Amino acid sequence: MTDLNSINIRALQFFIAVFESQSFSVVARRQGVSASMVSRVIHQLEDALGQQLFYRNTRAVIATEAGRLFVDYARAMTEQLGALQTELQDRAQEPTGLVRINAPVFFGQRHIAPWLAGLATRHPKLQIDLTQTDDFIDPHRDAADVIFRIGPLTDSSFHARIIGKQHYHLAAAPSYIEKHGALSTPEQLNQHQALVYRGSSGPNRWLLRKASKTASPWTQVQLNPRLISNNAETLLIAALNGMGLVLFPDWLIGDYLQKGQLVQVLPSYEAVINTEPHHIAAIYPNVRHPPLNVRAVIDYFIEVYGAPLYWQMPANSQ
Repeated sequence: MTDLNSINIRALQFFIAVFESQSFSVVARRQGVSASMVSRVIHQLEDALGQQLFYRNTRAVIATEAGRLFVDYARAMTEQLGALQTELQDRAQEPTGLVRINAPVFFGQRHIAPWLAGLATRHPKLQIDLTQTDDFIDPHRDAADVIFRIGPLTDSSFHARIIGKQHYHLAAAPSYIEKHGALSTPEQLNQHQALVYRGSSGPNRWLLRKASKTASPWTQVQLNPRLISNNAETLLIAALNGMGLVLFPDWLIGDYLQKGQLVQVLPSYEAVINTEPHHIAAIYPNVRHPPLNVRAVIDYFIEVYGAPLYWQMPANSQ
């Protein structure tokens, strides 16, 4: 009875060598093993196939009809393995083939998409698939090799390389401050026009505390929303046009702060939407040897983001 599951690559290589040399002893010398071992491997291969592959005599080992038929399959299988090994070695030396990246929508637009041309130039054999979604992505089940995630890192089932910490800024356009006046205390916020982001759990809370070495408790401030939206870009445009105040992360409004299109409000206070620290991280499935493509993508973005992250640099250092 044929048992193909017991056939291994080494047995195929021995069979091809014996077929070509017509000798167990010649193959044994080349492989550094005994002739009896070569003979035993061929016997096991014949048992697995249920066919005699060689006629054996004292002068030569001659392939049977089954042996002549099988050698083409054996060569094809070993050649395919060799091609696979070559491709894997190439991938270990140079990023090659498809890499699937997932990122939040606005972060992807602002801090992934602008750098993709540079990534493609650095690694010309890399094919990039970028998906932008704010939905939760599980790297063990979803089609993604590298996931840029912003939030608390609590899941130990994946590896994460922390890129930086997300900071929030309370900000408004200079035209709004000129018209409505500057704020000196958080209590004054309910007298101003707030532009509030609404997520899946409802409108964001605005939590503030005095910035100091000794952390004080966070206080939720009462707001007077002029605009509530589930689209951050809409709120940002409204703020730039002087409609009101926004509380947004630095990666979203950092460049506007640097250019003076927005100014910080209550700069002596820290502001957040929840009290858990939020990190910007690149995560990937928990494997022993991360693929070269994954390492190359993460290394590239960590390099271009810099330290401190370029969107966190003050305007006067540009």
